[in-house]
Amino acid sequence: MQNFKSHFTFSKKQRNGIFLLLILIVIFQCIYFFVDLSSQEVLVNQEELSKFTKEIDSLKRIEIESRKPKVYPFNPNFITDYKGATLGMSNEEIDRLLTFRKQDKWINSAKQFQEVTKVSDSLLATISPYFKFPEWVTKPKSKNNASYSYNNKPKTYTQKQDLNTATVQELQKVNGVGKVLSERIIKFRNKSRGGFIADVQLNDVYGLTPETIEKIINHFTVKTPKTVEKINVNSATVDDLVTIPHIDYDLAHSIIEQRQLREGYKTINELTKVKDFPVNKIKIIELYLHFEKEN
Repeated sequence: MQNFKSHFTFSKKQRNGIFLLLILIVIFQCIYFFVDLSSQEVLVNQEELSKFTKEIDSLKRIEIESRKPKVYPFNPNFITDYKGATLGMSNEEIDRLLTFRKQDKWINSAKQFQEVTKVSDSLLATISPYFKFPEWVTKPKSKNNASYSYNNKPKTYTQKQDLNTATVQELQKVNGVGKVLSERIIKFRNKSRGGFIADVQLNDVYGLTPETIEKIINHFTVKTPKTVEKINVNSATVDDLVTIPHIDYDLAHSIIEQRQLREGYKTINELTKVKDFPVNKIKIIELYLHFEKEN
């Protein structure tokens, strides 16, 4: 019992220490309950924060735009499958364009591009600023141009100039034929020795619309045609046929296959029954063919 009491017996120093500890505990408790030690609210300048946020967003947009593939001006008439896909066109829209171009037709405006491909207004608005058409489309020759001296009234054969001897300057006098088109006509004429065979070959000059061709023919015609040794379609080989414009190897093989089934062709119109025959070029192809029955 004596040992048990000794554990609760404190010296004066110990009692003073315990008393001081109790006082400190009471003081800290009072501070905890009655003194607000929470941190003061940080004041934020909302205007400056808004400016900073907008600046960050702007930098993000610039970075995103810089990572996008760059689009350079292009002629929509020469869009390929890959090019169309990168522009966001669907397969159906690309196929409509390619089908249109296979007919030797040309797109001359953004509106016509949409009519042919059926692309949406939003896609057209995105890609049309990059369309680049030939000069004869974007800067048609004015009727009031001082160099224009031909009216649209057709001339007689005698009055017309020879298309095979016409100069660039003379061709430019036709309304709608500028420097680019006139030079293109001369270049096409000079590709083969002897020049044009007939007026219809103007249809093979890129950029000439039917209306423009009609105006040219009103004042020019082929008076000194190039001499052509016509090919007998009923005895021609594949190699013979592919020398004719607009006939490739596939078409040549098809022509010969049909010739064997028909036992020969009698007229040019029978060729139109051949698969993939370019009917719109029949008058040009006819210049190089004759139809003589083989014995």
